[in-house]
Amino acid sequence: MSNVLTPESAADVVDYVASAVATAEPLEIIGGGTKRAISPPTQTGYVMDLSRLAGIVGYEPEELILTLKPGTPMAEIGDTLSAAGQMLAFEPPDLVPLLGAGGVATFGGAFGTNFAGPRRLTAGAVRDHMLGLHAVSGRGESFKAGGKVVKNVTGYDLARALCGSWGTLAIATEMTVKVLPRPETETTVALPGLAVEAAVHAMSRAMGSAADVSGAAHLAADVVGAAIPGATVPHTVLRLEGFGPSVAARAEALRRLFAGQEIVAVEREPSQALWRAIRDVTPFVGTAGAVWRISVAPTEGPRIAAAMPPGSRAMLDWAGGLVWVETPATGDAGASLLRDAVAKAGGGHATLIRAPAEIRTGTSTFHNSAVNVKALSERLRAAFDPHAILNPGRLART
Repeated sequence: MSNVLTPESAADVVDYVASAVATAEPLEIIGGGTKRAISPPTQTGYVMDLSRLAGIVGYEPEELILTLKPGTPMAEIGDTLSAAGQMLAFEPPDLVPLLGAGGVATFGGAFGTNFAGPRRLTAGAVRDHMLGLHAVSGRGESFKAGGKVVKNVTGYDLARALCGSWGTLAIATEMTVKVLPRPETETTVALPGLAVEAAVHAMSRAMGSAADVSGAAHLAADVVGAAIPGATVPHTVLRLEGFGPSVAARAEALRRLFAGQEIVAVEREPSQALWRAIRDVTPFVGTAGAVWRISVAPTEGPRIAAAMPPGSRAMLDWAGGLVWVETPATGDAGASLLRDAVAKAGGGHATLIRAPAEIRTGTSTFHNSAVNVKALSERLRAAFDPHAILNPGRLART
């Protein structure tokens, strides 16, 4: 059984990593461990648990800036921001119920995976809101990038590069992120009964309009009931957020845009529940299938849905650009079909989020990167973690 290291300061992290480098003993890096099951188990003698390296270091609501440590629970962040009428704009998903792994989701996990929710479509991903960080490389060296003000862009690209690296390049010990005001209200305009191709076309029209849609998703008939209680036909849903009069005016604009189409209005609280269900992939919680997270061009979402193996279900987010697929947990769980469809769609990523151990043994979690992306990744690894000390095997190093 792995020994667990529990640093309580950045200095502790430096000491632990330096020792690991000296003894050539790799480390598995975790925060709350809630996404640990996504990738294959790492072969390390030690686990560095960052849950004690936690807490909000500084919060300046008037400047829209939050500085915190990686082990800070997402629930604590949400409560703090809500009290000031603010939020993390990238709408980080809570995948604890989907994965059934337990634990407490932390900001370090959001930073490490770069996973974002429905607002990713308009607000960007986690990396787009990072202002700066302090970190420790796989060499055991402490460094910092960026700053604590929005206008300070020194080292900004480096902070972005580390975001989404799954802890394979460096260990962030303190991060500064931009936050945004929370919308006063929201409503969802739902279009029932559309097939997936028509749904993607409708979402594209809405996104190209002046309605300022902040979320666009399509729920097929076999998943919609988990997000809209009582619904039994497909629903294409468009979220509007902001001040009440503005939301009402934009909802009316969408009604005119889709004149002749049946429209259902989902008001504030049911709308919030609907988008939480989409964000957290609730339709696939508690089921037995394998779950894929597939990112392609929005117009290619229907292609992915058409390529699913028999017995599969799908939910489209990001106007069709993010496809959540549940496949039967047999064989390769549809990996060959889905990844071939991604290639035919012009490229993208198909990540195996949930699957039994026997499927993970023969199926890679992450999609092969394009040659240029792979070359850049290798250069970053050579610079930050040349000895493969941090999370070896979590991402392919071939």
